[in-house]
Amino acid sequence: MTIDKLHSQINKKKSFLCVGLDVDLEKIPAHLLQEEDPIFAFSKAVIDATHDLCVAYKPNTAFFEAYGVKGWIALEKTIRYLNENYPDHFTIADAKRGDIGNTSTRYAKAFYEDLNFDSVTIAPYMGKDSVEPFLAFNDKFAILLALTSNQGAFDFQTKTIDGKPLYQEVLKTASQYENSDRLMYVVGATKAEYLADIRKIVPDSFLLVPGVGAQGGSLEEVVKYGKNDQVGLLVNSSRGIIYASNGSDFADAARAKALDLQQQMADLI
Repeated sequence: MTIDKLHSQINKKKSFLCVGLDVDLEKIPAHLLQEEDPIFAFSKAVIDATHDLCVAYKPNTAFFEAYGVKGWIALEKTIRYLNENYPDHFTIADAKRGDIGNTSTRYAKAFYEDLNFDSVTIAPYMGKDSVEPFLAFNDKFAILLALTSNQGAFDFQTKTIDGKPLYQEVLKTASQYENSDRLMYVVGATKAEYLADIRKIVPDSFLLVPGVGAQGGSLEEVVKYGKNDQVGLLVNSSRGIIYASNGSDFADAARAKALDLQQQMADLI
């Protein structure tokens, strides 16, 4: 996947929707538990129902890893299904990895080469030598946690250093890393009022924006403050789409929620 292809999909579909796959066996429809691989069966059904309305999918790896080997196999099957059937979609491994040197390289190889994701979310706390290994792979992207949507973001991310918020220092510093053109940034929708300042620092980068829907973020505010000339946004909705129903109509309900968001996006862009 290239940035140009991602822009093309956004323009074609009038959508910058990313569907998050946070698959919890305690929340999926009961009838799917009879399937040989209920995690994959649920993911596949959601993907098939929403693929024409979104431009990206974001499996949260914790929801797969929680089930051990079976969960990892389901993750492999899910990303393979996406790449084989919907190759124009941008794929995000929401793994929040980050370590120094060879360890980061191994994390990167796991998600970029073995699983063939387009991108992976990473934590910047350990600095340059934990981020740059993820940027050394052509046509692959690292999505840096910059200003997250959770309440705990205020513990560190907004604290001031020399009069400037820490998250702004993270953005400024990371934008100087080697191959920083392959960086995207996570900015929570519940922090939409910060987006105007963020755009001054990274005007051309894609922002992955979680928190619209179940977490209460405003799509209109995100677009107002975060959109750039080429949109430059991937707005994620997970629970609000995939758990719209826990009955046999779950896929249709997921599609209806995705369609509602896509139509709002089309009006906003």
